[in-house]
Amino acid sequence: MSFLRFLMLLSLIAWIGGLIFFAFVLAPTAFQVLPNTHLAGNVVGRALGKLHWIAIVSGFVFLASSLLYSRLTAGTAHVFAMRHVLIILMLGLTLLSQFWIIPRMDTLRASVGDFATVTLDNPARVQFDALHVWSTRVEGAVLLLGLVAAYLTASALNSPR
Repeated sequence: MSFLRFLMLLSLIAWIGGLIFFAFVLAPTAFQVLPNTHLAGNVVGRALGKLHWIAIVSGFVFLASSLLYSRLTAGTAHVFAMRHVLIILMLGLTLLSQFWIIPRMDTLRASVGDFATVTLDNPARVQFDALHVWSTRVEGAVLLLGLVAAYLTASALNSPR
């Protein structure tokens, strides 16, 4: 059972820690250090794709280990426990970003090249900027849901059985 708790916590640490590192270290640093926003956007976009795959694997590892842990300790999997619902919401938002928002942003980036060379009212840039706002909102929502899921998981693991 300790191994299942370890997997639950490790998956949350990897996912939430990755989001925090991405949002507060990698993305701002890329835009400060790299010579232009086009290169920084490419680095950030590629890193976000990798982060999403870490998140997807982490989500499934968490769900499998948490459901099994609940089954072994409580006799039922507690499928609709709030921590499981939150992880499923996090997975859904991550999948939305990975397979819908980011591909559209990549298509727009490829069609324009460097957004620094187009006007702010360019239709492709307007659409890209709107998608970027949604991408940021989705990642922020995943982070907030993850923090709540981490709290609920810590509480569940601390509860006497």
